Amino acid sequence: MTDSKYFTTTKKGEIFELKAELNSDKKEKKKEAVKKVIASMTVGKDVSALFPDVVNCMQTDNLELKKLVYLYLMNYAKSQPDMAIMAVNTFVKDCEDPNPLIRALAVRTMGCIRVDKITEYLCEPLRKCLKDEDPYVRKTAAVCVAKLHDINAQLVEDQGFLDTLKDLISDSNPMVVANAVAALSEIAESHPSSNLLDLNPQSINKLLTALNECTEWGQIFILDCLANYTPKDDREAQSICERVTPRLSHANSAVVLSAVKVLMKFMEMLSKDLDYYGTLLKKLAPPLVTLLSAEPELQYVALRNINLIVQKRPEILKHEMKVFFVKYNDPIYVKLEKLDIMIRLASQANIAQVLAELKEYATEVDVDFVRKAVRAIGRCAIKVEQSAERCVSTLLDLIQTKVNYVVQEAIVVIKDIFRKYPNKYESVIATLCENLDSLDEPEARAAMIWIVGEYAERIDNADELLESFLEGFHDESTQVQLQLLTAIVKLFLKKPTETQELVQQVLSLATQDSDNPDLRDRGYIYWRLLSTDPVAAKEVVLAEKPLISEETDLIEPTLLDELICYIGTLASVYHKPPSAFVEGGRGVVHKSLPPRTASSESTESPETAPAGAPPGEQLDVIPTQGDLLGDLLNLDLGPPVSGPPLATSSVQMGAVDLLGSGLDSLIGTPNFVSPPATAVPANLGAPMGSGLSDLFDLTSGVGTLSGSYVAPKAVWLPAMKAKGLEISGTFTRQVGSISMDLQLTNKALQVMTDFAIQFNRNSFGLAPAAPLQVHAPLSPNQTVEISLPLNTVGSVMKMEPLNNLQVAVKNNIDVFYFSTLYPLHILFVEDGKMDRQMFLATWKDIPNENEAQFQIRDCPLNAEAVSSRLQSSNIFTVAKRNVEGQDMLYQSLKLTNGIWVLAELRIQPGNPSFMLSLKCRAPEVSQHVYQAYETILKN
Repeated sequence: MTDSKYFTTTKKGEIFELKAELNSDKKEKKKEAVKKVIASMTVGKDVSALFPDVVNCMQTDNLELKKLVYLYLMNYAKSQPDMAIMAVNTFVKDCEDPNPLIRALAVRTMGCIRVDKITEYLCEPLRKCLKDEDPYVRKTAAVCVAKLHDINAQLVEDQGFLDTLKDLISDSNPMVVANAVAALSEIAESHPSSNLLDLNPQSINKLLTALNECTEWGQIFILDCLANYTPKDDREAQSICERVTPRLSHANSAVVLSAVKVLMKFMEMLSKDLDYYGTLLKKLAPPLVTLLSAEPELQYVALRNINLIVQKRPEILKHEMKVFFVKYNDPIYVKLEKLDIMIRLASQANIAQVLAELKEYATEVDVDFVRKAVRAIGRCAIKVEQSAERCVSTLLDLIQTKVNYVVQEAIVVIKDIFRKYPNKYESVIATLCENLDSLDEPEARAAMIWIVGEYAERIDNADELLESFLEGFHDESTQVQLQLLTAIVKLFLKKPTETQELVQQVLSLATQDSDNPDLRDRGYIYWRLLSTDPVAAKEVVLAEKPLISEETDLIEPTLLDELICYIGTLASVYHKPPSAFVEGGRGVVHKSLPPRTASSESTESPETAPAGAPPGEQLDVIPTQGDLLGDLLNLDLGPPVSGPPLATSSVQMGAVDLLGSGLDSLIGTPNFVSPPATAVPANLGAPMGSGLSDLFDLTSGVGTLSGSYVAPKAVWLPAMKAKGLEISGTFTRQVGSISMDLQLTNKALQVMTDFAIQFNRNSFGLAPAAPLQVHAPLSPNQTVEISLPLNTVGSVMKMEPLNNLQVAVKNNIDVFYFSTLYPLHILFVEDGKMDRQMFLATWKDIPNENEAQFQIRDCPLNAEAVSSRLQSSNIFTVAKRNVEGQDMLYQSLKLTNGIWVLAELRIQPGNPSFMLSLKCRAPEVSQHVYQAYETILKN
């Protein structure tokens, strides 16, 4: 008998009848009535009028009836909060029922009733259930804490439930442990600042023990939690990897991917010379291969994750090329993804196999797939130089098939091969020219025109070929028009006598008859170049071209490291960090791989940085295309970051724990980022010791009250790179406030308006604290000076070098990008003076390998002057003593994110060279602090 009868009734007095049945004395009749109510509720009828009658049915021992009533209660409690209070007594009773299933059912339903009024009544029953003797009740109660936290976080914290949850991590039952971890992770995601999952080797050991006995979803929660832990050294990392490895053979693909994520993260800390490292690489391949025998949707998710893994560690799957060969019945999305991975794994050893396979794909019926296969052959030629000849002959065979779209793709990739290997394969040009008439796609036509223009001297009838394109010039796409213009100018420079008419014709078409500003501008530039200085024109147009690189579609390294931390989640399928597709900031914490240990990779430390390089000089920072444009183009040039500073977990920074594992951990205060500099009231005047002269120094214009050194303005964005907008600037710190002093000059011929500014994520979270306000339109040849207040509560990402700041400025003309280096002393805070005992204890506590030594030359100041000058930039002298005629200054400073730096400065009277020793928990900072010392003392 089915339950369909409950859904079939259309009587007028339905509610009335149900009411009567609900109040019946017969248990069976009651149960039937509740089922009818649930059926009506399921199809969307409003049965909220029956709330009191249904709630009365709660007083029963029948588990099925209780479940139905609880289901009704969850649905209507929100719309009837006053009535829902009637149910509280029953919850309290049910939480003490001898049957653990009923206790668990009560606590589960409590968590689902999202009514503020009721929550405080539920605390007592929940507290009992968290300490229940039955593990099933405890595991249900653990999840209930997370739900309650979502409704009323403050209540959960006040009632001490979070501490009880932390205790449950040590529970004897693995399922309770897994649910406690899941609940804490959920709460930690919505409050990234709270250090709830305070993982240490002991708690990690408990989690690993529970891992073997959990259900599969419990294992996933535990593995994801392990992935957020940073082992203290490579031995601990290896021991965790050994205990996680058995999960790779689990039947559930989610468990496998979570285990792969943990291993990929911790492999960062293992030395490549270890035998275990090689063993781990071998163990990672089979589970990834097994994932590819699942259904297509799962295969696709696995392939997207494998794509990331192969970019990070290609050696894992280098011998598994065959599993990525396409099957005839694979859906197109799986085929394209496999093709991508095949190219990433292509090497000299397997290229013959790969090419044979790709040639086969190029004869398939699926047009998109064929195009991608032909492109793949070109990518192989560019990636594996030894195979280039074989690839070119394969492409020529494909051109002979005369299949239109195959020919067009082949021509596009051959253009790239010419760019990579100049003067090697030009003999095939004749074959390409035969197919000129069949080209109808803009990209293929543009590629062919480029080839004709580039190698015009080798093609006898180059002028005729280009002239044939010129006939329908206005019907061509912009890409083809631009390419044709350049090709004809190249041809003219190579054969001036024969092509004078042709070049005149194309220049007048581009400049007089075209509406496209790009085409018109390029036409005018060529016209002027050719008419004023043909020699210069030759140097510009026929200049040597840089070779193209093999992998143009690799994910930018810092993004790749972040995505590796998200293996097995949506981020790894989209290949985007969660912040790019999760609305609102909730739960989005930037993750990065743990730092390599000293034994695993001998990276050049800041101490060994070339001391000969003058610190005052700005390094020429050229951000990589993917790094700067990728990040900045995604930015919404909206209002700047402001608001209370968030405490940030140390996971974000990866290689440097730039987020406050400074001295605060010693003192015992929480690791909060210090408040934004702007919070210091201006009327506090100068800090002690900077002297009254600073306060009354009115001659210094906008001079900094605290006397901190300000570098002269430098040109950050020249006008020629920003369509006439020139930006100069410098950074200042005055009375605890950081600002960027900008000078904007309009060197264009049009008015500039609508200015906005945005910073890329950077090492110290620098961000504009207010919009960029240019009050009046900026007329041609006008200059305006603006002071932009900054704070340090923006997103954090370690930059190279550490003090690199990438900036996007927008106006009514375009968006422009530049990068600059900010001096580190603008981040030295006013409360950076440490007391002597603390200084001594900390100096001893920081390991000796973190000490860096530098020499400051040509500085004729004495100890007093040095101390006073440094103090004005917030480098404080803690103690001073004289040893064998040398003045020793012991100094401390604190950065905005809570990192302390301790210094010992040795000054020999009469000797202009000082010795500076720096100690810090984040040694990457030392080189930049030394540069700050040089800058402050020498200016």
